[in-house]
Amino acid sequence: MMRMKFDKTTLFALIAVVVWVALPVSAFARRGASAGGSSAPAGTASDSTGVKTKIRTSGIATWFGPGFYGQTTACGQTLTPEVVGVANRTLPCGTLVMVSYQGHVVTLPVLDRGPYSHVGADWDLTAGAALALDMTDTARIGTRIVGKVPNTPALGAPPGSAAAAFAGGVIAG
Repeated sequence: MMRMKFDKTTLFALIAVVVWVALPVSAFARRGASAGGSSAPAGTASDSTGVKTKIRTSGIATWFGPGFYGQTTACGQTLTPEVVGVANRTLPCGTLVMVSYQGHVVTLPVLDRGPYSHVGADWDLTAGAALALDMTDTARIGTRIVGKVPNTPALGAPPGSAAAAFAGGVIAG
């Protein structure tokens, strides 16, 4: 089991990101396809070729972090402890996934490919996402695709971070 310590500033930044990301998503989900979102039913997503991918509503999730900090994700973000996102093998970058775990619910953007663990996991959360969900070990989570945002280098980064300032914010659009 991996445990991480966060100071108050990091924790508040993480909470701010989670709230900042979740609020537009709920408004986005209510507007549906008229707001530029996908018209695919919950649990499905379309890639750029229009091929639909079926995603189960629950699955096993692992989380990754310290050994990957400073590396670039498959979607172009630099991984730091503050980044909040999820890796999936098939969903397009920027797909928004509502994740629930033991009463916690967070909406996360797809930022990377994976997981590539040997435990049969379907999802790989960043350390920031695992912290937001209060998840400390491999666990079963609930998932639902709720939309899509443009993929930017700052996607998943806290609003006040250098990456967010450089790319114009956490969620561009």
